[in-house]
Amino acid sequence: MSEDSVVRPRAEAAVTLRPAPGGRIEGGFWGARQQVNRDVTIPLGEERVRESGAFANLELAARGAGGEHRGKVFADSDVYKWLEAVAWERGRAESRDLARSYERAAKLVESAQAPDGYLHTHTQLTGRARYSDMASAHELYCAGHLMQAAVAGRRATGDDTLLRVATRFADHLVKDLPPDALDGHPEVETALAELYRETGTRPYLDLATRMVDGRGREQLPLKGHHGPGIRQDRVPLREATTVEGHAVRAMYLAAGATDVAIENADSGLLDALAHQWRDMVATKTYLTGGLGSVWYGEQFGGPHELSPETAYCETCAAIASVHWSWRLLLATGQSVYADLMERTLYNAVLPGISLTGDRFFYVNALRVRAGANPDDRRSAARGRQDWFGTACCPPNVMRLLSSLDHYLATRSDDGVQLHLYASGSVRAGDVLLQVETDYPWNGRVEIVVRETPDHPWTLSARIPSWADAAVIDGEELVPGDYHRVRRTWRTGDRISLDLGVRPRLTVAVPRLDVARGQVAVERGPLVYCLEQTDHPGVIVDDLCVTADAALRDGTPVPGLPSEVVPVIARGRAHAHRDDDAGFPYRTATAPREPEHTGPIDLRFVPYYAWANRGAGPMTIWAPMH
Repeated sequence: MSEDSVVRPRAEAAVTLRPAPGGRIEGGFWGARQQVNRDVTIPLGEERVRESGAFANLELAARGAGGEHRGKVFADSDVYKWLEAVAWERGRAESRDLARSYERAAKLVESAQAPDGYLHTHTQLTGRARYSDMASAHELYCAGHLMQAAVAGRRATGDDTLLRVATRFADHLVKDLPPDALDGHPEVETALAELYRETGTRPYLDLATRMVDGRGREQLPLKGHHGPGIRQDRVPLREATTVEGHAVRAMYLAAGATDVAIENADSGLLDALAHQWRDMVATKTYLTGGLGSVWYGEQFGGPHELSPETAYCETCAAIASVHWSWRLLLATGQSVYADLMERTLYNAVLPGISLTGDRFFYVNALRVRAGANPDDRRSAARGRQDWFGTACCPPNVMRLLSSLDHYLATRSDDGVQLHLYASGSVRAGDVLLQVETDYPWNGRVEIVVRETPDHPWTLSARIPSWADAAVIDGEELVPGDYHRVRRTWRTGDRISLDLGVRPRLTVAVPRLDVARGQVAVERGPLVYCLEQTDHPGVIVDDLCVTADAALRDGTPVPGLPSEVVPVIARGRAHAHRDDDAGFPYRTATAPREPEHTGPIDLRFVPYYAWANRGAGPMTIWAPMH
């Protein structure tokens, strides 16, 4: 296992915590997901990216004679994200097949680079002038993903092939990029900051800083009906009070700006970003952690504009949200950021990929009605797809799962902090911890000290905000913070943490009008849903939870892995009257009691696992009567 990290702040960076780079997930929930990613998804990714023409574009660019470009203008980025996934996966466990695929693709990328360091196959093959369409060409977006793949290659495998390509490109940008140039799709900012961390080349960070500070001046050309907010160019970041526009772009920019704030010790910028994060969580985040409620432009809506059935919740936005929260966690050490990371990983990232690892959601709706129109390939009503013409999400999932070990824990001068619970080990300097757990199915987490220095240090374990029944060695704990134990540890010392995982009902704040009078079911970190396949003879749209419903764990669900724990609640189904087929409204002065079927058992299943037994109606929110 590579003992390095996805994010590695410099020694002088203004952070509270630093990554513990020696983490390793071994078995359990996340280990199973990583194994599927390694065995199925990453090999499939190479196949699908090749079929898309992205590798062929690089081959044509390497010949230098032009040719027809295949796919989107950002097709190169699919190659780079896949390469990053392979690099981190090789760092987890080397493989001859993975090494061969990586080396072959990395050499191809190197051969496609122009002599002056420039690399963007759409521009190279079409002959369009460089940097002539900064709003839409995605030149720097692709460069950013190249840089991240290069850093992963160096840190995880020691292979410098892509790092040579990335630094030549970055040097070219420092020297030749027009002074006020900004990419319409942020991403290069966080990549330049990490390339600076890897190489120590200060101009890379300076360029990232200039790009962050250059936003919000409405200088990127507009197309269609969109305003400047969609490209993160309406309000300067230091003045913004919330997130807006294209959700993925907003999250990538926020992550990059946080990197810049950390490395420059810019407390003003960091404070502004933290304020924006808090507003996003309070007013623009779905129960799942998903982001983006407007299909047109893949954008954030207004405060509390969080309709479940028109939720966009792009998988890439969830992944970028994890990236941002991780950086804010490093900067501040506050548990709220790890809370959102966990919620997002389980409920907004994982739904984007099937349990078999070979089908994907681009959009993650929280409700699919009976008879929903499946015309758009992104629509959840169609079920997961084998790939997309805009294929940003699948390789993004691959690279996050391959690098997930790096997000478990951190270290500080005071000790070691555990943020996400997974079976495996955590290495932080002289400390080695073994973590044993069946989380999220139950809340018991055993933390065993395997190696320790002979002086006192503090072990901090995050207690999630929902864990109001958490105990550690019999002691009741306060949720929403870290439980800290400081002492001189000995090899073999053990802490027994129980987070009290049990089902619970959740309601929304009154301003979230689309969920008024409705409840959702959660269990531990998981959000649950009702799925049509579990309720034959009734329609999910008609189901409601009884007001006195007592939740209980159910038995294994046919068609889902045996370890999945469903939740059972008493409920009813609305009965239709003969006049229900007419106009769906009636005078409020003539109310009538709704008719229901007799009590029935409702089966809620984890939202991440829905549509693995066929697509159909589904909902997270259900009325309570």
